[in-house]
Amino acid sequence: MNRLIAVLTGAMFGVGLTLAGMVNPYKVLNFLNLLGNWDPSLALVMGGGLAVTLVSFRWVLNRPKPILAAEFSLPVRFDIDRKLVIGGVLFGLGWGVAGYCPGPAIAALSFGSAEPWLFVVAMLLGSFSCQWLDKRSSDS
Repeated sequence: MNRLIAVLTGAMFGVGLTLAGMVNPYKVLNFLNLLGNWDPSLALVMGGGLAVTLVSFRWVLNRPKPILAAEFSLPVRFDIDRKLVIGGVLFGLGWGVAGYCPGPAIAALSFGSAEPWLFVVAMLLGSFSCQWLDKRSSDS
């Protein structure tokens, strides 16, 4: 049952990303282009998500446990280290160059265009490479 709910939630998220235009890399790139042909419409999408989070976050965390899990999975580390900064920079560069971030790229796979497929393959290769390098450096 949890997997069905996860699939339905993911599908709903993908539909929302599509309706908001976040699966269109040119719309995203225009949003990021503050000094050129800036398109502020995605700020409204982000603002809507932020508003929902601000209203519901405390209410959800005041529950004894999640509805479909035994406990909450919250971050235990709050420090900013070299790996976090490098990862953030790489994420931002990828988003700025390709116009995709992971969620919208996966939602855009359904359109059949080659661009999101190339992005997702590159994203997965980067992720697996990072895990491999991290494991290799911790084994040394």
